[in-house]
Amino acid sequence: MDRNNNTSSLYKDFQKRFKLLANKRKYIVENTLSNIFTMRLIGNKTHGDMAEIGIAEFIHQFMYDFDSRHVGKDLFRSKEHEEDIIIINELTKEEIPVSLKAYGDGPLQLSTDKDSKMYPKLCEYGKEITDPQTIHKIFESDAFLSIDSVNVMPLIYREKQKECNIMVFDFDKMKEKTKKILFVDKGQKYDEKTQSVIPGKGRSHPIYMFVDENGKYICEVRYGNAAANALQRGFWTHTKNALDYFESLTNGWISYEHNLTLVQLFRLALNSTEDGHRSANVILQTDIDKLKQSVPK
Repeated sequence: MDRNNNTSSLYKDFQKRFKLLANKRKYIVENTLSNIFTMRLIGNKTHGDMAEIGIAEFIHQFMYDFDSRHVGKDLFRSKEHEEDIIIINELTKEEIPVSLKAYGDGPLQLSTDKDSKMYPKLCEYGKEITDPQTIHKIFESDAFLSIDSVNVMPLIYREKQKECNIMVFDFDKMKEKTKKILFVDKGQKYDEKTQSVIPGKGRSHPIYMFVDENGKYICEVRYGNAAANALQRGFWTHTKNALDYFESLTNGWISYEHNLTLVQLFRLALNSTEDGHRSANVILQTDIDKLKQSVPK
């Protein structure tokens, strides 16, 4: 078994274990996610960085058969993959690279396609790709290897409703169900009723859209030449429009509340000494240990 398939299989096993824990002890997951999304009160992008260290610590503290470490930004330039955390299976010591994404309920980037290979590869086959062998060939090409080399863990939120969901995109199902790949140029849109591309406002950059046998949206590859920025490039989907291709690790949407005490804690922590931090860590670990007593082994 090659590395990509092996880590994908290991990640699916982890997902099952996480989902089981979330089902039995929902309040533990809810508590951590509430704290993570509280970070949006500090800054619109702060919660994404906090999610990386928060989820890594959650796995370390509450999932007995797994451990995790945060890769960190210092290693960014030397990282082989797009991982933010490494999950370790404590029984086998095998490592699973995982990319954390904290996005609103809508467009979701699954891969940055940093070498801009996907879009040019699709351009080689024209504006409408329907032949099953050709589609299979595309997925097996070097250009699309990146979608198998990173395991994505998206933390999705609805800020107005104060709801969140950990939704994992099923790449295997996407490959199996893709029946057509369509080019949608700027100034165009895809009409699901007629299953065709028609004139439409709103799109400023072209994409290739993947649809299933019923003409339903699955995902897309965005315009990706050297002039494209990170939001205009890579492999994307849309959480609202592709629900059939997601697995919820939290067993659906869960409510969260802002923890204003946590915001105050950060204010104090940034103005206190390391000795104070050590004392606080002892108190916080004691509190976590109480939570851990309710977690099934």
